[in-house]
Amino acid sequence: MVLEVKNLSKSFGGLKVVDQLSFSVARGERLALIGPNGAGKTTVFNLITGVYAPDGGAIVLEGNDITRLPSRLRIRRGLARTFQNIRLMPHLTVLENVMIAQYARSPGVAALLQPVGFGRANRWRTEARAALAEAGLESYAGQMAGGLPYGIQKRIELVRALAAAPRVLLLDEPAAGLNPAETEALHPALEAIAARGVTLVVVEHDMQFVGRLCQRVVVLNFGVKIAECPVADIHGDRRVREAYLGTDELAA
Repeated sequence: MVLEVKNLSKSFGGLKVVDQLSFSVARGERLALIGPNGAGKTTVFNLITGVYAPDGGAIVLEGNDITRLPSRLRIRRGLARTFQNIRLMPHLTVLENVMIAQYARSPGVAALLQPVGFGRANRWRTEARAALAEAGLESYAGQMAGGLPYGIQKRIELVRALAAAPRVLLLDEPAAGLNPAETEALHPALEAIAARGVTLVVVEHDMQFVGRLCQRVVVLNFGVKIAECPVADIHGDRRVREAYLGTDELAA
Protein backbone atom coordinates (compact mmCIF):
# COMPACT_ATOMS: atom_id res chain seq x y z
CA MET A 1 0.00 0.00 0.00
CA VAL A 2 1.24 3.48 -0.81
CA LEU A 3 -0.74 5.20 1.98
CA GLU A 4 -2.04 3.71 5.23
CA VAL A 5 -4.13 5.45 7.90
CA LYS A 6 -4.13 3.42 11.11
CA ASN A 7 -6.55 4.08 13.99
CA LEU A 8 -6.32 7.82 13.47
CA SER A 9 -8.06 10.05 16.05
CA LYS A 10 -8.36 13.79 16.54
CA SER A 11 -10.37 15.91 18.98
CA PHE A 12 -10.81 19.65 19.31
CA GLY A 13 -11.75 20.45 22.87
CA GLY A 14 -14.38 17.91 23.83
CA LEU A 15 -15.42 17.19 20.25
CA LYS A 16 -13.98 14.06 18.63
CA VAL A 17 -13.72 14.89 14.92
CA VAL A 18 -11.93 11.72 13.76
CA ASP A 19 -12.42 8.50 15.71
CA GLN A 20 -10.18 5.45 15.22
CA LEU A 21 -10.14 5.78 11.45
CA SER A 22 -8.30 3.20 9.37
CA PHE A 23 -8.05 2.76 5.61
CA SER A 24 -5.37 2.12 3.03
CA VAL A 25 -4.78 3.16 -0.57
CA ALA A 26 -3.02 1.03 -3.16
CA ARG A 27 -0.46 2.52 -5.51
CA GLY A 28 -2.22 4.03 -8.53
CA GLU A 29 -5.67 3.78 -6.95
CA ARG A 30 -8.32 6.51 -7.04
CA LEU A 31 -10.08 6.59 -3.68
CA ALA A 32 -12.91 8.91 -2.61
CA LEU A 33 -13.43 10.02 0.99
CA ILE A 34 -17.07 11.05 1.29
CA GLY A 35 -19.62 11.96 3.95
CA PRO A 36 -21.91 14.78 5.06
CA ASN A 37 -20.67 18.22 6.06
CA GLY A 38 -18.86 18.00 9.36
CA ALA A 39 -17.98 14.32 8.91
CA GLY A 40 -14.26 15.04 9.37
CA LYS A 41 -13.05 14.62 5.79
CA THR A 42 -10.91 17.77 5.57
CA THR A 43 -9.58 17.10 9.06
CA VAL A 44 -8.37 13.72 7.81
CA PHE A 45 -6.54 15.48 4.97
CA ASN A 46 -5.04 17.93 7.47
CA LEU A 47 -3.81 15.03 9.59
CA ILE A 48 -2.33 13.18 6.62
CA THR A 49 -0.50 16.29 5.39
CA GLY A 50 0.72 17.40 8.82
CA VAL A 51 -1.41 20.51 9.31
CA TYR A 52 -2.69 18.89 12.53
CA ALA A 53 -0.99 16.39 14.81
CA PRO A 54 -3.20 13.38 15.62
CA ASP A 55 -4.16 12.46 19.18
CA GLY A 56 -3.60 8.83 18.30
CA GLY A 57 -2.90 6.49 15.44
CA ALA A 58 -0.38 6.49 12.62
CA ILE A 59 0.08 7.60 9.01
CA VAL A 60 2.34 5.48 6.81
CA LEU A 61 3.55 6.61 3.39
CA GLU A 62 5.28 4.03 1.21
CA GLY A 63 6.12 1.95 4.26
CA ASN A 64 7.50 4.86 6.30
CA ASP A 65 5.76 6.26 9.38
CA ILE A 66 5.29 9.99 8.74
CA THR A 67 2.96 10.70 11.68
CA ARG A 68 5.36 13.16 13.33
CA LEU A 69 7.06 14.40 10.18
CA PRO A 70 6.69 18.15 9.40
CA SER A 71 4.50 19.06 6.42
CA ARG A 72 7.41 20.25 4.28
CA LEU A 73 9.15 16.91 4.65
CA ARG A 74 5.98 15.04 3.72
CA ILE A 75 5.95 16.99 0.46
CA ARG A 76 9.51 15.85 -0.21
CA ARG A 77 8.42 12.27 0.48
CA GLY A 78 5.87 12.54 -2.36
CA LEU A 79 2.67 13.80 -0.73
CA ALA A 80 0.83 16.87 -2.08
CA ARG A 81 -2.66 18.34 -1.87
CA THR A 82 -5.11 20.94 -3.10
CA PHE A 83 -7.47 22.80 -0.79
CA GLN A 84 -11.23 23.26 -0.57
CA ASN A 85 -10.57 26.98 -0.20
CA ILE A 86 -7.96 28.12 -2.71
CA ARG A 87 -4.53 28.74 -1.13
CA LEU A 88 -2.72 30.47 -3.97
CA MET A 89 -0.51 33.45 -3.07
CA PRO A 90 -2.66 36.25 -4.55
CA HIS A 91 0.18 38.81 -4.63
CA LEU A 92 2.45 36.54 -6.69
CA THR A 93 2.22 35.72 -10.36
CA VAL A 94 0.85 32.39 -11.54
CA LEU A 95 4.36 31.31 -12.53
CA GLU A 96 5.73 32.19 -9.09
CA ASN A 97 2.94 30.24 -7.41
CA VAL A 98 3.92 27.12 -9.32
CA MET A 99 7.60 27.66 -8.52
CA ILE A 100 6.79 27.71 -4.79
CA ALA A 101 5.81 24.05 -5.04
CA GLN A 102 9.07 23.26 -6.82
CA TYR A 103 10.94 24.86 -3.93
CA ALA A 104 8.90 22.86 -1.42
CA ARG A 105 10.11 19.58 -2.94
CA SER A 106 13.77 20.66 -2.80
CA PRO A 107 15.97 21.00 0.30
CA GLY A 108 17.63 24.26 1.24
CA VAL A 109 16.98 27.91 0.48
CA ALA A 110 19.96 28.73 -1.70
CA ALA A 111 18.24 27.73 -4.93
CA LEU A 112 15.30 30.01 -4.27
CA LEU A 113 17.64 32.99 -3.86
CA GLN A 114 19.52 32.50 -7.11
CA PRO A 115 19.01 35.26 -9.72
CA VAL A 116 16.59 34.43 -12.50
CA GLY A 117 18.46 32.84 -15.39
CA PHE A 118 20.96 30.90 -13.28
CA GLY A 119 21.09 27.34 -12.05
CA ARG A 120 18.18 25.65 -10.44
CA ALA A 121 15.88 28.68 -10.38
CA ASN A 122 16.12 28.96 -14.17
CA ARG A 123 15.34 25.27 -14.57
CA TRP A 124 12.35 25.60 -12.24
CA ARG A 125 11.04 28.53 -14.25
CA THR A 126 11.29 26.52 -17.46
CA GLU A 127 9.57 23.52 -15.88
CA ALA A 128 6.82 25.71 -14.41
CA ARG A 129 6.09 27.30 -17.78
CA ALA A 130 5.95 23.86 -19.39
CA ALA A 131 3.51 22.62 -16.72
CA LEU A 132 1.26 25.64 -17.25
CA ALA A 133 1.41 25.16 -21.01
CA GLU A 134 0.44 21.49 -20.66
CA ALA A 135 -2.60 22.58 -18.64
CA GLY A 136 -3.52 25.28 -21.19
CA LEU A 137 -2.66 28.06 -18.72
CA GLU A 138 0.57 29.47 -20.11
CA SER A 139 -1.11 32.77 -21.06
CA TYR A 140 -1.72 33.45 -17.34
CA ALA A 141 1.92 32.91 -16.29
CA GLY A 142 2.71 36.59 -15.73
CA GLN A 143 -0.61 37.60 -14.18
CA MET A 144 -1.24 38.02 -10.47
CA ALA A 145 -3.04 34.93 -9.21
CA GLY A 146 -5.46 36.82 -6.97
CA GLY A 147 -7.13 38.67 -9.85
CA LEU A 148 -8.04 35.61 -11.91
CA PRO A 149 -11.46 33.90 -12.15
CA TYR A 150 -12.19 31.22 -9.57
CA GLY A 151 -12.19 28.36 -12.07
CA ILE A 152 -8.77 29.39 -13.41
CA GLN A 153 -7.39 29.62 -9.88
CA LYS A 154 -8.59 26.08 -9.16
CA ARG A 155 -6.76 24.81 -12.25
CA ILE A 156 -3.61 26.69 -11.24
CA GLU A 157 -3.74 25.17 -7.77
CA LEU A 158 -3.80 21.72 -9.36
CA VAL A 159 -0.76 22.57 -11.50
CA ARG A 160 1.02 23.85 -8.39
CA ALA A 161 0.30 20.63 -6.51
CA LEU A 162 1.69 18.60 -9.40
CA ALA A 163 4.83 20.76 -9.49
CA ALA A 164 5.78 19.16 -6.17
CA ALA A 165 6.10 15.86 -8.12
CA PRO A 166 3.76 13.90 -5.83
CA ARG A 167 3.25 10.17 -5.84
CA VAL A 168 0.11 10.64 -3.74
CA LEU A 169 -2.17 13.63 -4.45
CA LEU A 170 -4.98 14.61 -2.07
CA LEU A 171 -7.75 16.63 -3.75
CA ASP A 172 -10.10 18.49 -1.40
CA GLU A 173 -13.34 19.15 -3.31
CA PRO A 174 -11.67 19.74 -6.69
CA ALA A 175 -15.02 20.38 -8.45
CA ALA A 176 -16.46 22.75 -5.82
CA GLY A 177 -17.39 26.12 -7.29
CA LEU A 178 -16.82 25.05 -10.87
CA ASN A 179 -19.45 25.47 -13.55
CA PRO A 180 -20.57 22.37 -15.52
CA ALA A 181 -18.13 22.99 -18.36
CA GLU A 182 -15.21 23.43 -15.95
CA THR A 183 -16.22 20.29 -14.05
CA GLU A 184 -16.41 18.33 -17.29
CA ALA A 185 -12.94 19.55 -18.30
CA LEU A 186 -11.52 18.54 -14.92
CA HIS A 187 -12.21 14.84 -15.51
CA PRO A 188 -9.71 14.24 -18.34
CA ALA A 189 -7.12 16.31 -16.48
CA LEU A 190 -7.40 14.08 -13.40
CA GLU A 191 -7.53 10.93 -15.52
CA ALA A 192 -4.28 12.03 -17.17
CA ILE A 193 -2.68 12.58 -13.77
CA ALA A 194 -3.75 9.11 -12.63
CA ALA A 195 -2.41 7.64 -15.87
CA ARG A 196 1.05 8.90 -14.87
CA GLY A 197 0.89 6.61 -11.84
CA VAL A 198 -0.11 9.26 -9.30
CA THR A 199 -2.38 7.89 -6.56
CA LEU A 200 -5.46 10.07 -6.00
CA VAL A 201 -7.42 10.52 -2.76
CA VAL A 202 -10.45 12.74 -3.34
CA VAL A 203 -12.87 14.51 -1.01
CA GLU A 204 -15.90 15.47 -3.08
CA HIS A 205 -19.66 15.94 -2.58
CA ASP A 206 -20.58 15.51 -6.25
CA MET A 207 -21.35 11.78 -6.41
CA GLN A 208 -21.54 11.77 -10.20
CA PHE A 209 -18.01 13.17 -10.25
CA VAL A 210 -16.89 10.54 -7.74
CA GLY A 211 -18.56 7.76 -9.72
CA ARG A 212 -16.74 8.68 -12.91
CA LEU A 213 -13.31 9.22 -11.36
CA CYS A 214 -12.89 6.90 -8.38
CA GLN A 215 -12.74 3.16 -7.96
CA ARG A 216 -13.44 2.86 -4.24
CA VAL A 217 -14.99 4.95 -1.46
CA VAL A 218 -14.51 5.37 2.28
CA VAL A 219 -17.56 6.92 3.97
CA LEU A 220 -17.33 8.97 7.18
CA ASN A 221 -20.07 10.12 9.52
CA PHE A 222 -19.18 12.13 12.63
CA GLY A 223 -15.56 11.08 12.22
CA VAL A 224 -16.33 7.36 12.14
CA LYS A 225 -15.91 5.12 9.09
CA ILE A 226 -19.33 3.64 8.34
CA ALA A 227 -18.54 2.01 5.00
CA GLU A 228 -15.71 1.09 2.62
CA CYS A 229 -16.52 -0.46 -0.73
CA PRO A 230 -16.20 -0.19 -4.53
CA VAL A 231 -17.85 3.00 -5.75
CA ALA A 232 -20.43 0.99 -7.71
CA ASP A 233 -21.71 -0.56 -4.47
CA ILE A 234 -22.18 2.61 -2.44
CA HIS A 235 -25.92 2.99 -3.03
CA GLY A 236 -26.52 -0.49 -1.65
CA ASP A 237 -25.41 0.40 1.87
CA ARG A 238 -28.35 1.52 4.03
CA ARG A 239 -26.12 3.27 6.56
CA VAL A 240 -24.63 5.40 3.81
CA ARG A 241 -28.03 6.26 2.36
CA GLU A 242 -29.31 7.31 5.76
CA ALA A 243 -26.23 9.35 6.69
CA TYR A 244 -25.33 10.92 3.37
CA LEU A 245 -27.08 9.93 0.16
CA GLY A 246 -30.64 10.35 1.42
CA THR A 247 -33.68 8.14 0.98
CA ASP A 248 -33.96 4.79 -0.77
CA GLU A 249 -35.75 6.59 -3.60
CA LEU A 250 -32.74 8.86 -4.13
CA ALA A 251 -30.39 5.92 -4.17
CA ALA A 252 -32.51 3.89 -6.59
